[in-house]
Amino acid sequence: MTTIAQVDVEVIGGVDTHKDTHTAAAVDRAGRLLGSAQFPTTAAGYAALLSWLTGLGQLVLVGVEGTGVYGAGLARYLSARDVRLVEVDRPDRKARRWQGKSDPVDAEAAARAALAARATGVPKQRDGRVEALRNLRVARRCAVTHRADVQRRIHAVIITAPEPLRQQLRDLSPARLIEACAAKRPRLDQAGEPVVAATITLRHLARRHQQLTTDIADLDALITPLVTAINPALIATHGVGTETAGQLIVTAGDNPDRLRSEAAFAMLCGVAPLPASSGKTHRHRLNRGGDRHANCALWRIVITRLATDPRTRDYRDRRIKQGLSKPEIIRCLKRYVAREIYQLLTQPTQRLDEP
Repeated sequence: MTTIAQVDVEVIGGVDTHKDTHTAAAVDRAGRLLGSAQFPTTAAGYAALLSWLTGLGQLVLVGVEGTGVYGAGLARYLSARDVRLVEVDRPDRKARRWQGKSDPVDAEAAARAALAARATGVPKQRDGRVEALRNLRVARRCAVTHRADVQRRIHAVIITAPEPLRQQLRDLSPARLIEACAAKRPRLDQAGEPVVAATITLRHLARRHQQLTTDIADLDALITPLVTAINPALIATHGVGTETAGQLIVTAGDNPDRLRSEAAFAMLCGVAPLPASSGKTHRHRLNRGGDRHANCALWRIVITRLATDPRTRDYRDRRIKQGLSKPEIIRCLKRYVAREIYQLLTQPTQRLDEP
């Protein structure tokens, strides 16, 4: 631990977060390094980190890396004690090549990013219903991904299965295929035979598929009323289903007021075109950053409205006459939808159980 003792100093902290330890650094308003120290990722460690920072002077701001992952516990602890936080991205590669890489160096870089206002994003709060929704969605997404993988493996096994078994199953619909495979009763003492081994494999995969389907239905029964209670106006919007609404709510977080403007929300979702002009050439390029799950949610809304909403189809037809391609039109529509969703996420909503 290194520290420069000072009196009546405004302190800006920076924290480089890891699984087992956090490294903190502090600078003053003039950018002078006041010290650095390492703390364990425990409640006592968080308290010691805060005590160390406040012991250097008046703590005004802390920049924390990874507030959604390794820094989540620290961010929650500091927020509960009214410490002003900003989310800090990892140092860029060029800076690391010049300065080297270590935990104290990264913590100092986080503090300087907060001091220079290069980092201004407010971290999500993780102590409300949106955090509960996020956790449920983690389980659901895992189940959906695993179920799709199981179904692909079932088809792969059938393609290479001995002809009699392949002939029985190849033309069945997906639902009937799962039922037929799960209902099979192969002779386990003949597992050395290729056709029996394939049948055993298909039965286990089909039963796993059925269990995952049950898990998804159980999670949907919890997620749907929670999404509706959090933001009934969003779920009632044309083209917005439970899955889409849940993702957009999680992207905004428990404190959607942290989103300063609809342009900031569009940038967060990766639908704000980035300027790519030079000289006499004036153009914008596709934004491939941001929350890609939120970007996909906006895409689903646009595709649904293109199929069912007359106003959206009229816009598409008008833009086609102006020479735009379908992908370009979809990108424009995603930007417009982001503006609409921002209003729904940030305006106060009345809970269904309130009068």
